Amino acid sequence: MGEAQKLPWQELLRQGREQYDDGTDFTLAVEEEFAILDPSTLGLVNRFEEVQAASRGAELEEHLVGELIASEVEIRTGRCDAFAEAAARVVERRRQLAALVEPLGIVLGSVGTHPWSPWREQRIIDTPHYRRNDELLRYVVWRNNTFGLHVHVGIRGADRAVAVCNGLRTYLPELLALSASSPFVEGVCTYLHSARSQIFTRMFPRCGVPDVYDGWDGFDAYVRVLYETGSIDEHTQLWWSVRPHIVFPTVEIRICDAQPDVGETQALAALCYSLAARIARALDEGEPVPLPPRRMIEENFWRAIRHGLSGELIDLQTLRVRPARAALEELVEWVLPVAEELGAAPFLVVPAANAAERQLARYAEGATMEEIYAEQVGAGERIA
Repeated sequence: MGEAQKLPWQELLRQGREQYDDGTDFTLAVEEEFAILDPSTLGLVNRFEEVQAASRGAELEEHLVGELIASEVEIRTGRCDAFAEAAARVVERRRQLAALVEPLGIVLGSVGTHPWSPWREQRIIDTPHYRRNDELLRYVVWRNNTFGLHVHVGIRGADRAVAVCNGLRTYLPELLALSASSPFVEGVCTYLHSARSQIFTRMFPRCGVPDVYDGWDGFDAYVRVLYETGSIDEHTQLWWSVRPHIVFPTVEIRICDAQPDVGETQALAALCYSLAARIARALDEGEPVPLPPRRMIEENFWRAIRHGLSGELIDLQTLRVRPARAALEELVEWVLPVAEELGAAPFLVVPAANAAERQLARYAEGATMEEIYAEQVGAGERIA
């Protein structure tokens, strides 16, 4: 992406369209963000540069990157041609990262927010990209001490990729409800299931649920306005929860909280992947794909932030309210035929309790945030 950033934005958009039109359907990549922790206190520590230096010359080097703050590290599977390959690589990358940081006296956390470490103590990493975001956003970027899971799905055809993004908007609340893992932040129990989403999507510009765009031309026209008016100077400043990636011919799903358990990462990736592919197939076959207005998706988005998998979601076609778990089960049933074809079906699981529910249940029992977070860190260390 570094070379791409050097291109004039007009050329970047032109190349983006060409890459989609020459792209490959249903490739996959998964990105996971981890908190860098002191092993004795489990507080955040600003040691990313040490982790990066330790990776040099190792297999993990090209798959390890910084992500805003020096107490965070991201690992990437790289492009995979099949879901089974991606599922195995998620486990492999976690093992590689754990082995890398152990000699440094570092442990890793993987939920959407750190429960107590102050945002004021986290340093922005010293790269041109993040220095620029610091200059542009100031307080907004300082507060963003959050950790997520992103899934890239290859979609052939620029217009088709935008149409898949349009369709995915509807299901962002379901994906968030399933992934919610962040009830604690700044030393308090927020009673939200995804404090991460409240911090990130409600503070950043061009974030959360995007509008519907009329093919690549409609998307291109909007991005051109942003560049021409000086609203953005990098394509990565489109922080929506789902977006057509301009450098890679993928649809990027960015809504999910980070997961302490690798099995739940695999399950989320399986649902994101199968859902994008199912929408693409529906478009190809002329099956109607619902495109509700943003204001209605936002109603479900708030429900997912507040109550996660324990709450209720609105069926935006019938306006029927049903349990979030039932909504997820309906969604899994809809995507299942494509998931079976693509090898993702064995990983499609709606758990008895997601990470947020487990943490809130322990808090109700009287466990401290420190005890609960230690349990989440321990879950991340048990890699199957």
